[in-house]
Amino acid sequence: MNQSFKGDDIAIRARNVTLSLGSSDAPTAILRGIDLEITTGSSVAILGPSGSGKSSLMAILSGLERASGGSVAVAGVDFTALDEDGLARARRGRIGIVLQAFHLLPTMTALENVAVPLELSGAQDAFDRAARELEAVGLGHRTHHYPAQLSGGEQQRVAIARAVAPAPAILFADEPTGNLDEATSADIVALLFARQRAAGATLVMITHDPALAKRCDRIIRMGDGLIAEDSGR
Repeated sequence: MNQSFKGDDIAIRARNVTLSLGSSDAPTAILRGIDLEITTGSSVAILGPSGSGKSSLMAILSGLERASGGSVAVAGVDFTALDEDGLARARRGRIGIVLQAFHLLPTMTALENVAVPLELSGAQDAFDRAARELEAVGLGHRTHHYPAQLSGGEQQRVAIARAVAPAPAILFADEPTGNLDEATSADIVALLFARQRAAGATLVMITHDPALAKRCDRIIRMGDGLIAEDSGR
């Protein structure tokens, strides 16, 4: 049984989290002891140069990667004790992820890209929910279009709809505007924050853009696998 961490206002709690890659004879330390608490409903930006460990930290907090050491509790579940299958089950419905590269299935329409993951998780009204979410992100008129028929901004709107449709407790966004022009990026950022507020979700965003980071409640700067600066402390 998963250990519960309910009863407080902490969405994410990490204690002495480490990540090492490579062989046991010559391991490479990626994360070197991360201590972090993120309050439910808040928005947090994680900044840092390439190689600082920010994307690796997001992968661990979102359950896409297992930590080498330490403890991680996310959305009321102890991730530390779970294997890969357990992490996949824990992510379902609790965590939404928006990536820089959209990751839409090219053979599915916008509606199907949002609805099929809901169906797989057991939702009975998947297509109705998907249609409502696409309407909410301004794509009610594009539901039957395929990704190749959509602009980059529209594809990212579909990706946001897909992430938000299950009403997750936590939204992760990794450089969500990295493939978009400046004007489209501004629209997508506004939409992402609007959908976060509508869902009452916690938002954790990886970004290289200080202006975007300032829109969050809290800014964490990473360097060399450690938290170098945290505006929440």
